[in-house]
Amino acid sequence: MGLLDDVSKAPAPRPEPKAEERPPPARRGVKVELRTDGQEVQDTKLSLTAGQSKEYELLVTNTGTDDDVIQLKLDLNYSSDLPDPPEWIIKIWGVEEKVWDVTYSKITEKEFTLIPEGVREITMTITCPKGARYGDRLNVVVNAVSKGDPANARDVKTLSFAGRQAVVAVKSSIGHERTVADAIYARAKAKDLGVFAVLAPANLRGYVFVESMNPDRLEEIVRGIRRARGVVKGRDEAAGINFSDIDVYLSPKPIVSGIMEGDIVELIAGPFKGEKARVMKIDETKEEITVELFEAMVRIPVTVRGDHVRVLQKEEDK
Repeated sequence: MGLLDDVSKAPAPRPEPKAEERPPPARRGVKVELRTDGQEVQDTKLSLTAGQSKEYELLVTNTGTDDDVIQLKLDLNYSSDLPDPPEWIIKIWGVEEKVWDVTYSKITEKEFTLIPEGVREITMTITCPKGARYGDRLNVVVNAVSKGDPANARDVKTLSFAGRQAVVAVKSSIGHERTVADAIYARAKAKDLGVFAVLAPANLRGYVFVESMNPDRLEEIVRGIRRARGVVKGRDEAAGINFSDIDVYLSPKPIVSGIMEGDIVELIAGPFKGEKARVMKIDETKEEITVELFEAMVRIPVTVRGDHVRVLQKEEDK
């Protein structure tokens, strides 16, 4: 037997076992985006009139690496001078098959599952209640929390709402605007219906403007008032009329507004009625203009009231 026979017959060394490869730990994450009319929400503070609604889109995204259960929770904080104010109406679509009526169900949290990078599109509407008082407020805090890591994987968005007054137009018989306005004010004051002001502009015939917290209740006041022809409803009757639309009646412009030096005008009143002239000077303080008559033998400046002329041709059009 050779010297190396035992060596050749020796068993081969066994390979060292490889360390078991473990998958990386799951990463949890959640993100909430808030949009309205397709645009990201910039202003989270909004005022609504009684009965008016605002719709928002909530995009909840699972930014983690594994499937996760997301808890959507709403915290509602009311503020009002009334001990038992009417509740704002909050409804949510997209969390489950049926609408989630937060106001009346009193359920403020729901859960749903999302795959990694999965997005849940949710619609939320907020409605200011009828009967809201001026200054009533609601804060809506939207919390999205990962059930896999509730301490670290979460996102929060906050919206603030306040009740505000609306301006509504009431149609009246022409020539009886002031009578209708006085009757509306007297009825509203007796019933404490939250009417702040009633306006019957002297230069607007057939309409009365009413500033109120609850425009829907204005119909109760108007009904039965002589010479009142009802409440005028626009495209968004809850919101009423924009203040900018009646600004001309709140802060009347000078009667010389729109007249410029060099304009060609016709005098429609006074001793020179029917004459044509060129505007030479404008005095907004006195609401007067100085003109030079075309057909006068001697070009003498004449000063007249701003409402005694009618513009025939603007200077920039010549």
